[in-house]
Amino acid sequence: SACYQAAPSDCSGVIVVESVEYRCGQQEQSSQHDKLKVIKKSCDGKKTCDIDIQIFGTPDPGTCKYLDTTFACFPAVHSTACEGSTANLRCDEGEVSVVYWADYGRRDTTTCSQSRPTHEIQNSQCPNPTTKVADSCNGKSSCTIEASNSVFGDPCPGTYKYLDVVYDCELHTVACEGSQANLHCDDGHVIAVHWANYGRRDTSTCSYQRPECEVQNAQCANPTSKVADSCNGKSSCTIEASNTEFGDPCPGTYKYLEVAYDCPFHSITCEHSYANLHCDEGHVIVILSAEYGCNDSTTCSYKRPPAQPKNTQCSISTSKVAESCSIKVSNSVFGDPCPGTYKYLDVVYDCEYVMEEEHQSHQ
Repeated sequence: SACYQAAPSDCSGVIVVESVEYRCGQQEQSSQHDKLKVIKKSCDGKKTCDIDIQIFGTPDPGTCKYLDTTFACFPAVHSTACEGSTANLRCDEGEVSVVYWADYGRRDTTTCSQSRPTHEIQNSQCPNPTTKVADSCNGKSSCTIEASNSVFGDPCPGTYKYLDVVYDCELHTVACEGSQANLHCDDGHVIAVHWANYGRRDTSTCSYQRPECEVQNAQCANPTSKVADSCNGKSSCTIEASNTEFGDPCPGTYKYLEVAYDCPFHSITCEHSYANLHCDEGHVIVILSAEYGCNDSTTCSYKRPPAQPKNTQCSISTSKVAESCSIKVSNSVFGDPCPGTYKYLDVVYDCEYVMEEEHQSHQ
């Protein structure tokens, strides 16, 4: 007989699907990329998502197919603006928005459906992911963008659409060209860069006593991963805002470096001990990264024989920490990536409120 297994997903933030495998027994099926696109269109940006795997066809008699889905939960603010209204992204002073995901279309029959004719909301197969919100709003403390065909195009004529935006608010630092950006986190926390740009996106930032010709080009966006590459995982980091470091995206324009980052918790637990992750009441643990192994010769080296921490190119990523907030650090749990080396578990995690939802309606 054939058997089916749905793949219900839920999280405390919003879902971002990372990979999909559709299998028959232990044999992986083909066209995984197409299936990933289908699942992402259905689930990305939602708190919960139920998938009927029969959309991929009916298994042959006597076989059992199942869907193996890997997804991340991003703690975030979810904002919905109905067509004809505006989405308003807001952050507290000293913070800026980082847009994870945005879609202008229709993915269900209930959102923005009040007083709308049935024929305008019955097409729920109109996903239309867009980067325009990120391009307009990343790095700003407040941002307004119109949910309209004139801004995003019309992915499904005759359907009443809405703009879904998933974003978070992060710490923000700005360094004018020729100066340095200093990123800092308190003890027990490390830097996690979410977005950085070296260029010029307005005419006022870093404009004091500069000639007008040097600040008038506000269309010089230049996102960069160099800050994340240099600073992620450190408690403090200094990086120069210069053409030498980032190149010159707009010659003749006086530029600045913008960085949006936060400071998640950092936990290191030596082999044979227990890792205990903790958040205050009303918060949930979100694992950002976890590695088991040895990446330097000093961590967990106290009273160990010199040969044991010698191999410093030894680590494996693991998802097992997400299964429990108290876990023994041992080879029996994580496997042994380097026999004979004394290892440790390195975890970066955050404590987040349950997702706040914002709904902006247009009657």
